[in-house]
Amino acid sequence: MARAAEAPAAALYECVITHARTTPLRHAFRHRTYLWCVDLDRLPVLPRPVRPLARFDPRDHFTGGGATIRAGLDAYLATHGIDLDGGRVTMLAHARVFAFVFNPLSVYWCHDSSGALVCVVAEVHNTYGQRHCYLLRTGPAGEAEADKEFHVSPFFAVDGRYRMRLPLPDDRLRLAVHLDHEEGRAFTAVVRGRRRPATVAALLSAAVRRPWSTAAVWAGIRRHGIRLLLRGLPVHPRPRPNPQEGTTS
Repeated sequence: MARAAEAPAAALYECVITHARTTPLRHAFRHRTYLWCVDLDRLPVLPRPVRPLARFDPRDHFTGGGATIRAGLDAYLATHGIDLDGGRVTMLAHARVFAFVFNPLSVYWCHDSSGALVCVVAEVHNTYGQRHCYLLRTGPAGEAEADKEFHVSPFFAVDGRYRMRLPLPDDRLRLAVHLDHEEGRAFTAVVRGRRRPATVAALLSAAVRRPWSTAAVWAGIRRHGIRLLLRGLPVHPRPRPNPQEGTTS
């Protein structure tokens, strides 16, 4: 099994995220942002003047009721009979910026106390303030599959199957998520990035070039949704929320 690589407790990844829809209309866009990669047991503590630029809040993950993000993850894993025995968990996600965050996808690489990779958790958020987790058993290259169970885009029904590549980031970040339907591939999202030390200087540089990054992601998704509506793409009704899924605050 894969083992957790020795790495600093936190890093920043300057990213390019690409979305490509192939059916029933073709539409693609990409945007630049930055993501945090952190050890859930050693979350960064920033100097007070820059703390508004990055805060990790348990309300933003899982049911939102955990004392810490790690506690929320452990509670979720316990419902699947998994105990990491204190092993390291690496999370890739946006942090809150000026009290706002939107994470279309947060990824957790979960290791046991020996360092062996036990599972990967992909936590998906939609723009309706809901979230859902997929428990994945990845292969040697980080590959995994899962049936779609959660309403994300109003332009896709809750059906199809995800095919993912979610390798643990190193100097490079290389993630891909494909949504396949019976008639073929419907959607692909790709994240590519380069690791940078999570210093105050690096954070300030990223924040200046990508101001209020999480709000920009949320606004970009809404903007492209409006374009698809104007092109006549039909909307699928949103299913009733599952009380077992968390909601954003």
